[in-house]
Amino acid sequence: MASLSKEDLEYRHESNAVSLINLHFVFIPKRRKAVLVGKIAERLQEIIFDLVVEHRWKLIALEIMPDRVHLLLNIKPVDSASGVMNKVKGRASHHLRAEFPELKRLPTLWTPSYFVGSVGNVSTETVRKYIEGQKGK
Repeated sequence: MASLSKEDLEYRHESNAVSLINLHFVFIPKRRKAVLVGKIAERLQEIIFDLVVEHRWKLIALEIMPDRVHLLLNIKPVDSASGVMNKVKGRASHHLRAEFPELKRLPTLWTPSYFVGSVGNVSTETVRKYIEGQKGK
């Protein structure tokens, strides 16, 4: 993945909140089968792009490998990591299995699990020190 740009670290201004919520997701096909190739990978990318636009997320990075997907998104404060994954995996499974019958050989397209980690422009230690420094103010 490329390094984060200045734009990726800018705060999101919504009507009632200012936020910087960047999440790194990793998810895999059932049995870690190497099925995310060729037209399937291209279509998965389109599906993810559509969801990004629809939900007003910001796509920072996307890498689709044959047996896993890495996705780095900036999301709104009203979104949750589990909600994002449910939307991505649910829509992708529905469309990909309908359009590519060979994927129906898997009992489901995705494993139920995923990895998510938060990333930002400051470390946890920096935030901890900032909060501790607020005591006397």
